[in-house]
Amino acid sequence: MQYHLNGFKPGNYQVPDAARKPYPIPPIEDLPSEIDVLIIGTGPAGLTMARQMSEFADIKTCIVDMAHGPLLFGRADGISCRTIEIMEAFNSSDLVVKETYQLKQNTFWEPDDANPQNIKRTEKISDARDGLSEFTHGIVNQARLHEILIDGMKNSITNLRPHYSRELVDLDIDDTLTQDLDAYPITATFKRSDDAGAGKVETVKARFIVGSDGGRSSVRKGLGISLQGDSADKAWGVMDILLNTDFPDIRVKSFIQSKDHGAVMTIPREGGYLCRFYVEMDSMAKGKRATDIKLTEQDLIAKAQKIFHPYTLDVKEVAWWSIYSVGQRIADRFDNRPIDSSDDVMPRAFVSGDACHTHSPKGGWGLNTSLPDTFNLGWKMAAVLQGQSDPKLLATYCTERRKVAQQLIDADKELSKLIATRPTAGGNLDSARIGTAEIEAFMKRQSGFVSGTSIEYFPSYICTGQENQHLATGLKIGQRFHSAQATRVADGRTQHLGHLVKADGRWRLFLFGGVQDPRQASSDAYQCVDFLANDPSSPVKKYTPKDGDIDSLIDTYAVFQQQDLSMHDLPDYLWPAKGKYALRDYEKVFQAQDGNDIYDLRGIERTNGCVVIVRPDQHIATILPVTAHAELAKFFDAFMIEQS
Repeated sequence: MQYHLNGFKPGNYQVPDAARKPYPIPPIEDLPSEIDVLIIGTGPAGLTMARQMSEFADIKTCIVDMAHGPLLFGRADGISCRTIEIMEAFNSSDLVVKETYQLKQNTFWEPDDANPQNIKRTEKISDARDGLSEFTHGIVNQARLHEILIDGMKNSITNLRPHYSRELVDLDIDDTLTQDLDAYPITATFKRSDDAGAGKVETVKARFIVGSDGGRSSVRKGLGISLQGDSADKAWGVMDILLNTDFPDIRVKSFIQSKDHGAVMTIPREGGYLCRFYVEMDSMAKGKRATDIKLTEQDLIAKAQKIFHPYTLDVKEVAWWSIYSVGQRIADRFDNRPIDSSDDVMPRAFVSGDACHTHSPKGGWGLNTSLPDTFNLGWKMAAVLQGQSDPKLLATYCTERRKVAQQLIDADKELSKLIATRPTAGGNLDSARIGTAEIEAFMKRQSGFVSGTSIEYFPSYICTGQENQHLATGLKIGQRFHSAQATRVADGRTQHLGHLVKADGRWRLFLFGGVQDPRQASSDAYQCVDFLANDPSSPVKKYTPKDGDIDSLIDTYAVFQQQDLSMHDLPDYLWPAKGKYALRDYEKVFQAQDGNDIYDLRGIERTNGCVVIVRPDQHIATILPVTAHAELAKFFDAFMIEQS
């Protein structure tokens, strides 16, 4: 898709440039007085949390922002393949894939030996993240991603919409009520900032609050949570521009280092014409902020023109620009509990996204770390509010996501240092060569982290069974379920199994059968299915709501090696009767594909098979032998609440 030919226009990219309009500001409505989940901030973390909560009709959610309306211009632009996998969980990946600019190559430029005032290309390579997912790392305006999430909220069963023009002015938590799940211990006070309601004060009582309100988070400050880390001493400029240039790699991600003028990283943007530049500026005096630097977009353009010599940059339009500083800091805790609290202490307030980790934007990690923060938290909060899981589950958010944030901080420090590396004015070019080589090595080494596909959670009661990893070596416990295709038995359709794990709060159980015929009652697969369907200790029997469908909490899928299967020869549990008409579900049984065999692709043990349990956030919780019925029951018994 191509757009922005005659100037940048925000909004829905499915609408032609000439007709596209910015996303409308919704009408101001009064805030509810009492809710289950209060979300502060409409960035990627806040909107992902709201998008998940919007799926649950029995959970009352409110999302609030001090901005006067939706984001229009880009901030973060990189969309990792893991983020697109999460968007698939919201049934929105098709639009993201269609509209993003896919990054396939990287180039590296440094001073020319023959004429060091000029730059020359030293290498063009394939992007190191290619092949880590069925999706490809891409570039799209952050505002467009927000729009897709907001549309999903609006079209959900709860018709959830953001409330804008509200500034949080006071936050109080009644500590005497925090351990009573039914209580509303949080009191949040807001001041209206729109013209019609300027100065009006509103108060909201909530059971939980999630602060996704950016690096200067009011929620974080209200909770007394401190940021730890390094302050910034280097300024960078960022701008989205429409330009003409003779630089040959303008539509390829490029790392450029000059002899005397600093560095630039370029990223081609969606639509075919727009491009983002990250321009290294000067060091800042101690105690200064990026906002203290008196620069304009013309200063950024002039600096980039010097770095690109001998190539020319004729900038026609600056769609958006900003000055930022490189500093890496992380919150000492991600919830309101005192540090080193036990899991038995229930948290009631959380911080996510930039509210708990700040860093430079060059790696595209801000959005792609913020969004998974609340993708991790959302299903846990829903399970607790719906009485499905023990409240101790909420404590795992801090344990799991703070580890990832620390990895992000460490990686960002290294990347920021590498990109800013340049030879001194004395003329030693060897340091530039080392710098570009190290950037390339860094991107290869960190490809799994940059893509989000290698993010792994600590072993815990919801990430366990590492002794069984050999049963499926390509499906790493603690990492996201690495999707692969299989053929549906009922109709022969090819299906990505990972796309079955939607953001609806349900667990997925994938039964990979061994060489035994699953139609035979004596086979391990048949016995496993019979246990799930009929045994009193089965988690399906114990934890499924009594008025719910058989798959309303634990959704089971089976993959077999046999090629001559018929649905009607398999146990009813694998094609269950559901809904008010008891209609049969024919979409739960698959067979491995010839030539694209999931058993080979993901290292699944063929003789005996295995059971892979996948959490609602698509991460693998455990792997078990098909015969391990007691262990399967024990896994869910550790945190689920039996339904009466």
